[in-house]
Amino acid sequence: MLEPAFNEDQRDALQEIANLAMGQAATRLARLLDAFIELSVPRVRMVAVGDAAAALREMTGIDDTVSAVRQGFRSDIKGEALVICRSDSIAQLCSLVNDPYARSSYETISQRELMLDVANLLAGACVSSILDQLGRTPVFSAPGLLGEALSFDEVFQPGALHWDCALLVEVNFALENRSFRAHLVMLMAEESIRHMNEALDALLASL
Repeated sequence: MLEPAFNEDQRDALQEIANLAMGQAATRLARLLDAFIELSVPRVRMVAVGDAAAALREMTGIDDTVSAVRQGFRSDIKGEALVICRSDSIAQLCSLVNDPYARSSYETISQRELMLDVANLLAGACVSSILDQLGRTPVFSAPGLLGEALSFDEVFQPGALHWDCALLVEVNFALENRSFRAHLVMLMAEESIRHMNEALDALLASL
């Protein structure tokens, strides 16, 4: 069994700053889609890399295939942000957005562009806000579409990562009165977890 990543005070602080960050992201998403956004409470979990796909499946509650976008971020705290949703749900977003996305017959490229835009918005707002509150300014890579009909084992490929364990920070965004739900997952390895511990301690000491 893995040791806890944070003590109780650190976990409470991380969840609080994540709450603030998710609120900012939800506001931006609501403007893009002109819809009310419902937020979950952020969840924090330390997992072995080999168990990450199962953990994501449990956290999201998705058994079907998913569409996923990945965007890297780095400072001394670095990692990846994943935005995940059910493969069959992106067309719902297209119906809410003005041109060039909303069309009587949705084109695949439109759905991809919208997924990338939504992922970039969520990841940028959430990660930037969290790290800003910890005194860091992240640099982002361009978002990339992992795929549109993936299993969680394909989303999270432990063989491609030289990590033993990972920190997952998950929150989900839902559209009011619709079934669409997007999950944002921040993923960090051991070294970044240590840096986040130090940053959280510094934040708590300053209060």
